[in-house]
Amino acid sequence: MTQQMSTIEGSPEDVKMSFEDLRKRARQLESEIDVKLVSFSKIAASYGTNVASSSNSETMALLSGDQMYETIAVELEQLLTALTDINERMNSCPHGSSVATIHTLQRHRDILQDYTHEFQRTNNAIKSRREREQLLGNGRNNGKSLAGLSRRDLYLKESEHLISSEGMIDEQITIAVETRDHLKSQREAFKMIQTKVNDLSNRFPLVNTLMTKINIRKRRDSLILGSVIGICLTFMLWWMFF
Repeated sequence: MTQQMSTIEGSPEDVKMSFEDLRKRARQLESEIDVKLVSFSKIAASYGTNVASSSNSETMALLSGDQMYETIAVELEQLLTALTDINERMNSCPHGSSVATIHTLQRHRDILQDYTHEFQRTNNAIKSRREREQLLGNGRNNGKSLAGLSRRDLYLKESEHLISSEGMIDEQITIAVETRDHLKSQREAFKMIQTKVNDLSNRFPLVNTLMTKINIRKRRDSLILGSVIGICLTFMLWWMFF
């Protein structure tokens, strides 16, 4: 592990490395990442599949798998960071503009991208399996705790759940009744307003007649105005085209 860290960190002389030295360094890092990704994929394939006969052995297997996963994940992150830095230094290094050099730089960038995607995909798969194992472990622990209870305790727990459910149902019914009463009061208020409006109309028929005449006059004025506008537009179009 110490040797791996020193390989990743490099030395102060790396700052003055030539383009060819940086290229060799990139190949070395790519080889190391490839080996680590193979081991990482094996961990992902075997994670959570070894089911032991006892709970202690199962816990030890999961712990060892977690330790291996965390160790290799940290090493891969450091290697990918180092390779990214090398690629950036190769891009900024004076190397000319030949087709072969540009192709080499593009190839190293593609390799880095592929390795990064592979690492993220495998890492997400292992995290998903870890979460699933934790959920299954919690379910097994809850099952064991319920198995240790007597029948009387189970009945008491079930009774508590039923009482809690009844309380929630009562609250919902109370809310529904209050909503219904509120809607009834609103409907009664609207009925009273409509009744008052009808009473006013019946008491003042002249006002109702006047409003009707005003509406008829408005409609007639609208028709006259529309006819005048139509005639003007027709005359303008005839004058423009003929």
